[in-house]
Amino acid sequence: MSEQFTDPTCIFCKMVSGEIAVKPLFENSHAIVISDINPQAPVHALAIPKRHVPSFAALSANDADILTSVMFAAAEFARSQGLDASGYRLNINHGVDGGQTVGHLHVHILGGRKMTWPPG
Repeated sequence: MSEQFTDPTCIFCKMVSGEIAVKPLFENSHAIVISDINPQAPVHALAIPKRHVPSFAALSANDADILTSVMFAAAEFARSQGLDASGYRLNINHGVDGGQTVGHLHVHILGGRKMTWPPG
């Protein structure tokens, strides 16, 4: 891991640092993609920035490279799974009412089945 800011209490930071072992499904300079432990679709993964960003709302203009890398990682992973042909959903939850359960920005990549609307 390059010089990144981390939160020692954050489970995703522990995964990024290697303190908690995970097998990245995709990785670039600013993000990793891992499997979701509670999948809601046949394919359900999380694109996670390597730098600790508490939520989508915590992003600033200085974080454009991080957000771009996270979204690129999500797209590359989806392509690697063949999801681009039929479609997939990207989801970012923010705050308690938005369904965010881990205080570290992450993008859900869901595919392998038809998505319904409204989602929740």
